[in-house]
Amino acid sequence: MAAPPTADRTGQVVIVTGAGSGIGRATARAFADAGAHVLGVGRRKTALEETAAGHPGIAAHPADLRAPETPEQVVGAAAERWGRLDVLVNNAGATKVMPLADTTATGIAALFDLNVTAPSLLSQAALPHLRRSRGAIVNVSSTYGHRPLPGGAHYAASKAALEQLTRSWALELARDGIRVNALAPGPTESQALAAAGLPETVIEQIKQEETGRIPLGRRGQPHEVATWILRLADPATTWLTGQVLTIDGGLELT
Repeated sequence: MAAPPTADRTGQVVIVTGAGSGIGRATARAFADAGAHVLGVGRRKTALEETAAGHPGIAAHPADLRAPETPEQVVGAAAERWGRLDVLVNNAGATKVMPLADTTATGIAALFDLNVTAPSLLSQAALPHLRRSRGAIVNVSSTYGHRPLPGGAHYAASKAALEQLTRSWALELARDGIRVNALAPGPTESQALAAAGLPETVIEQIKQEETGRIPLGRRGQPHEVATWILRLADPATTWLTGQVLTIDGGLELT
């Protein structure tokens, strides 16, 4: 779905991680439709090419964000191609059902590597360019970053960490004119549950249970989340920083 008609990002350079599906795909396309140059980052080359299909403003950049060399490579690719960087969208993340009884060190590390360490190091690599452009960072958290999630406590904790990074970076980078905000989506249609290795029957059960708890009576669509990512990154949003905006159909109220 295209970006709102009032959104003009012509000439902006944007990095979107997790751009191969779901919220990341919708965000990359929305920025491109608004005139931005977008580097879509993800592990699956074919999925990124599908995201870019029909959107000449999107360049696919396959990469594993957990690899030590990736942050500098990703930022360098955007800067070399377009000469600047205005927006970093840290959207890539992992979901894992892991009750306390089944918790392992490996499971915890995998979640935090992608949900906390990767966006931290990518933001660090992007910092010199964002200082020059007085740009913006948008972190994608989750409504479970600030509400309990039985059976998924470490996922929730990793998103809570991302929200606290958002607030701290906002204060740290304010003097540089860099705004840092986060979006906390509720249950949104994506491949996240399948990527977590859950069987289809369990996925459907989770979706039904989530839908039953959402006051607006449905799960979100990726384009609905992408719209707000564009707004948080809008250069005209000059006095908003350090905020976590929840968009979850009212789930936070229950």
